[in-house]
Amino acid sequence: MATAKEKPGVLFAAFEATPFLKTGGLGDVAGSLPRALKKKGFDVRVVLPKLAVIPEKYKKKMNYITHFYFPLGWRSAYCGIETYTYRGIIYYFIDNESYFKRDGIYGYFDDGERVAYFSKAICEIIPYLEDFNCRILHCHDWHTSLAPVFLRECYSGNELYDNIKTIFTVHNLKFQGQMSDFVLGDVLGLENVPAAANQLRVDKDSINFMKGALVYSDIISTVSPSYAREIQNPFYGEHMERIFQRRWDSLWGILNGIDTTFFNPEKDRAIEANYSKDKMKNKLKCKLALQEEMGFEVNETIPVIVMIGRLTQQKGLDLLTCVIDELAEQTLQLVILGTGDKEYEDMLKGAEGRHPKNLRVLLKFDEKLSHRLYSGGDILLMPSLFEPCGLSQMIAMRYGTLPVVRETGGLKDSVKYYNEYTGEGTGFGFANYNAHEMLFALKDITSLFRSNPKVWRKLMKQAMSEDFSWDHAAGIYKEMYNTVLEEN
Repeated sequence: MATAKEKPGVLFAAFEATPFLKTGGLGDVAGSLPRALKKKGFDVRVVLPKLAVIPEKYKKKMNYITHFYFPLGWRSAYCGIETYTYRGIIYYFIDNESYFKRDGIYGYFDDGERVAYFSKAICEIIPYLEDFNCRILHCHDWHTSLAPVFLRECYSGNELYDNIKTIFTVHNLKFQGQMSDFVLGDVLGLENVPAAANQLRVDKDSINFMKGALVYSDIISTVSPSYAREIQNPFYGEHMERIFQRRWDSLWGILNGIDTTFFNPEKDRAIEANYSKDKMKNKLKCKLALQEEMGFEVNETIPVIVMIGRLTQQKGLDLLTCVIDELAEQTLQLVILGTGDKEYEDMLKGAEGRHPKNLRVLLKFDEKLSHRLYSGGDILLMPSLFEPCGLSQMIAMRYGTLPVVRETGGLKDSVKYYNEYTGEGTGFGFANYNAHEMLFALKDITSLFRSNPKVWRKLMKQAMSEDFSWDHAAGIYKEMYNTVLEEN
């Protein structure tokens, strides 16, 4: 059996990962993908900031490795390294209370400096990781985007670093880390490095952290094939489309997976009753229990539509709020779970007040309740303006709840649209970002639910038969890793 030193080492860098902390899909990916990659023969280890919001039960189990100082601009920055092994994966936590002892994860005035510190610390800790042959540094989203820049500009000529290949994965191009040009010298210390200064700048007054990763990394990837194509055009490219066009031959689109052990209706303790694609009877129990919990009429013939996630424009809230009253006048029940922009929260709560019999708006994040919605709903609504990958539609299909999605990004790649002639499909889609196109689609879909239960049950079974485990995605990641390792 190959030792850790003989296996190609992958240092997986992210700002969040389950179970330690999570605000969205990035946390799920960083928490699940490393285990799948380990099964493919890689020595995958994860590096995270030791944020104060990590639950105490995990922090108590962390073991101290060492500490040292490194330069960050004009500063001498403290860096502690702690480690903890969870489900067979070694995690490293970078400790610096000045940057990470906060009540939250993001949204601070000095986020640019915090991210720059973390990115450089990722590079600095590599010599201290024992029995680890680091061959690939795999960075995720703008919070780690400066690591490939620092790796090439600050450590070049050191054999340990020169042998490391870099991959940068874009989870959401909307957030890039655009900062004042002052940061280039004061924080990064790169104002006198012409290559870095020229490539980080977007104009004479500002720099862009993510741009650095897009031009310095050996390979760029994103979280679905369709999104990889979309970001090469201006509507989705967020002013970075020319880089993606230029680097199309180094751009990979790999659809995310989900943790099928955690999202498993056969064993899920959070739901009313367990069921499987071969024993579907208990899904009805979950639906009836959800209707009762929400204060709705308990009636299996009324379709239950659920919507789970952030209440933002990206998630299609413009469409929903435009037709919410028309939708609520239909014979259906709608449950919305999530938090987001106040304007959408207020509009939806107002609509709930107007339609108390069949509309519930729950402005919170509740993991167990989300499982009850996935298991008790008939339809998941996901009308995103853009969606790099999306996980809710995969989770819904796992629970036999059919997704209705706008045809974009990972939604397009993961949902097979119903074909009334062949009976094929795992969900439904509508093409244009148009509120009434969505409304008319929902009317047709709820009509199908009521008029043809046999077809609906077949679609449910087909949806539950889809394999969204990380094993398939990990196979493509393995191909990408082998490709970058073979490059000269």
